[in-house]
Amino acid sequence: MLQAALWGAFAGSPIFFGALVGIFTNLPKKITGLIMSFGTGVLIGAAAFELLTEAVDEGGLRSTSIGFLVGALVFTLSEVIVSKRGGRDRKRSKKSSENHSGITIFIGTIIDAIPESVIIGVSLLEQGTVSYLMVIAVFISNFPEGLSSTVGLKKDGYSKKTILTMWLIVVSLSSVSALLGFGLLQNASASIISFISAFAAGGIFAMVSSTMMPEAFEEGGAIVGLIASLGLLSSLFLSHL
Repeated sequence: MLQAALWGAFAGSPIFFGALVGIFTNLPKKITGLIMSFGTGVLIGAAAFELLTEAVDEGGLRSTSIGFLVGALVFTLSEVIVSKRGGRDRKRSKKSSENHSGITIFIGTIIDAIPESVIIGVSLLEQGTVSYLMVIAVFISNFPEGLSSTVGLKKDGYSKKTILTMWLIVVSLSSVSALLGFGLLQNASASIISFISAFAAGGIFAMVSSTMMPEAFEEGGAIVGLIASLGLLSSLFLSHL
């Protein structure tokens, strides 16, 4: 169980490191966009090659399909609520013309982080060892999120201490979520684990489509398509190690 918590914290830690970079440096937006586009490709690959493939093998196509659609729907509805309450630009470094809500940005980031962390814990149950592809995918994608959100919050007047405290809480919740994913599902049936894996895959795909992809293109330009493709190819190689 401790291993699950440590891997969850490790995968979530780039949010905090990204915050440090956002607070103390001025990293070019193009670099942020390129990192985010690579993370997008890796996450899509992790969802497809790891989560969905294993979900079908464990629980069948019907359970996987239902879980995937439910995950995408839940994330989409959550995104609608968060966006309407001021968290729309949590992955954007520019200052929005709308009023930001620090609490909503914080909640939105948690909504992004928890399903990813839970599935890291679940992977320990399925494979006996952590899914390195999933850990790497979450690790890479979390850095630009912490960076962009922090720059936006800093422009909106939030103190360094408040911002760092928020992201430390997110990292802690990532660790706890991975721990719970491992601890609470030890005796779960294959169909339940299959559903949860597919649910996470649906949430991840909806998240990268609605938040990471647009931000990556906006910041990085047309080359992000190639970088995302390299991320996807990297997922393919990692899934066969």
